[in-house]
Amino acid sequence: MNRTTPQRRSSSRRQTSVPSTPSREPQTTAPSRALARTPSTPVDLQPSLGREAEEGGYLDREDGDGGSTIEDSQTGASLGQQTDGNSSTPATPNSPLPRQRPHLTGDELAPISQELARWIRLRAQDLKLRQSDRQWAVDLVNHLRDSLLVFLKNSDEQPYFQSASVLNSGSYYEMVKIHNPNEFDMMLKLQSPSRLKMTELDQYHGLFYEVALSRRTRSHIRSFLLEDGLTISASKIISEMHRLVRKFISTYKAVPGSSWRWVVNRKRPNSPAVTLSLLEVDDGKEELLSVDVVPALEVPSSQGWPLAARAGPDVNNWLGKKTRRSLTHQTCFFVPKKPPGRNLSEAAKESWRISFSHIEKELIRTHGNKRTCCESSTTKCCRKQCFKLLKCLIEGLKKRYPQELDALCSYHGKTAFLHNLSIRAQDSLWTPHQLPACFMHLLGALEGHAKSGLLPHFFVPTSNLFAPPTFPRKALVFLTEALEEQRRQGLPLLMPPAPAPPLAVHSPSNSQPQPSPVVQQTPVIQPPQVIETKSFVKMFKIVALVVVLVCVVCYLL
Repeated sequence: MNRTTPQRRSSSRRQTSVPSTPSREPQTTAPSRALARTPSTPVDLQPSLGREAEEGGYLDREDGDGGSTIEDSQTGASLGQQTDGNSSTPATPNSPLPRQRPHLTGDELAPISQELARWIRLRAQDLKLRQSDRQWAVDLVNHLRDSLLVFLKNSDEQPYFQSASVLNSGSYYEMVKIHNPNEFDMMLKLQSPSRLKMTELDQYHGLFYEVALSRRTRSHIRSFLLEDGLTISASKIISEMHRLVRKFISTYKAVPGSSWRWVVNRKRPNSPAVTLSLLEVDDGKEELLSVDVVPALEVPSSQGWPLAARAGPDVNNWLGKKTRRSLTHQTCFFVPKKPPGRNLSEAAKESWRISFSHIEKELIRTHGNKRTCCESSTTKCCRKQCFKLLKCLIEGLKKRYPQELDALCSYHGKTAFLHNLSIRAQDSLWTPHQLPACFMHLLGALEGHAKSGLLPHFFVPTSNLFAPPTFPRKALVFLTEALEEQRRQGLPLLMPPAPAPPLAVHSPSNSQPQPSPVVQQTPVIQPPQVIETKSFVKMFKIVALVVVLVCVVCYLL
């Protein structure tokens, strides 16, 4: 659930396949330069930003604004650190990180070979989802969502969840899902009866909050309050959500009479999601789909965002000041997620994490500097293709180095992508024929963030997503060297693989379908392979009938 939380998805979630390493790549178990660092190698805990690099080295020189500089991009130094510019004023805990473009190395400005450009274009085409797979998966997920809402609405056992509604989020609904449509996210919106008192936890720089009601209430939410009668308990909300979903799944049938079934996964530590998996029971319990249901507390739009989030997002030069005002006047959400680590305070154990996943979806789907971007074939851009390629590269790195890069996730790539869109705002810099150059710009931006150790949260710029202990310094050094090695070797992890097979689905049994206890008329959804098999059988019968008729006529003559 796409995801304002960098570590939201657990490593236990099934990972999609990534392209195999080509034969030309050196068979190493870790980036060569990263391995050269030993644990005794000193690492600066306050990384320097380096000098600002000239932008536009990858772009075709015919674009006049390729080398332009936009001063208020959202990258900067860690809290309490002075920038290396003329200003000597350190950032305070309540101020945004100093905004400065990421440091780019000279190697990143090297020309792109024709072979590498061809690989990038081919890989971008391979990442598209099949229409048949999309339709099959979406029908199942939509039916699950609608049935869950009906169950909650009719459940007298927990009245507070009766008014819940669903907000779709995540990479599929942002239209940047890669490989297969096998992971979906939905936020279950829960409303509060009054204004909320949002108290920021000091040591987490605007991401985690203690959420309480502004006044006492007799509404149904009182079942989830702490002893003071005001503070909303995150642990009670997520526990009740698990219980309700388990009860719903015990009576729900995805496709009556089939060998598929939905199961509720075991509760994961420090995760705000209730994860459902669609399993193929007759085939070794293979997982076909997974859905994350995340309860989210909705803040009234009239109340405004917390103070730490009012400095972002930086979209003035990208989408305009009017769009920024409309974004900041939208509601925000809190999901029941506590900070990572041990020995947490009592307030931290019941804390909520702020979420802007609905606005992230809006930014990625309506991404153009001009409102006409991607509305027709003549106004296409390559922004989403670049992000998909970056996600594919991150997945490949995590699969190759699961322990060293455990802290890395796709949300780090999304944050770097949003910053890059804000810096390179003009639509003319993202034309489809510039896809290889634009992707190398994006890769260089992520590498620059890793080198400086600075990746400010796009909506809460006081928070650095690359700061320890959330992202250990050792892992950050390893990530920097891994990205450098991929770039030097021509991105071997992006070599186009063989065509991926369709989703591993099978025909349901011939037993008579039974109506679902939740929704009386459950549609029998045919997966792609079933449709193809029926068409083949029908064609075979027609051909056989024609052959028989010809034989009969020849015999009579």
